[in-house]
Amino acid sequence: MDDLDRAIIEHLRRDGRLSNQELASRVGLTPAPCLRRVRRLEADGVILGYGARIDEAALGRGLEVIINADLVAKDLATVQAFEERVAALPEVAELRRMFGLPDYQLRVRTADFASYERWLTGKLLGDPAIARVDSRLTMKIVKTGP
Repeated sequence: MDDLDRAIIEHLRRDGRLSNQELASRVGLTPAPCLRRVRRLEADGVILGYGARIDEAALGRGLEVIINADLVAKDLATVQAFEERVAALPEVAELRRMFGLPDYQLRVRTADFASYERWLTGKLLGDPAIARVDSRLTMKIVKTGP
């Protein structure tokens, strides 16, 4: 990976909808070699995909809560089953297994406090693997992405 690859990645990180023509112009290449580099970065797994930034509040998911969760047991079967169950919940935007404590960190999005309370009590706290949860409410998102 050289400086041109890094420049391509940085421009695509900021705007994944750039046309190849515009991207090539910004990094100082002609379109054909620029496209070859982008395709190589995709094939090598450096560029994993492209997406859109979404206003979650407009989708009825404006409340974001960060949850620290500890499990009752750390055996492989418990961990795998917990991860499958929780990752499948549509309110879970992100699920991270951590080193040390907490065992997991979840980023959850719901419409409001009432819907979060219903989700927490009905889904997460009812999970047989959960020993403890600690919720942190997001006051303001200061930065996401690059």
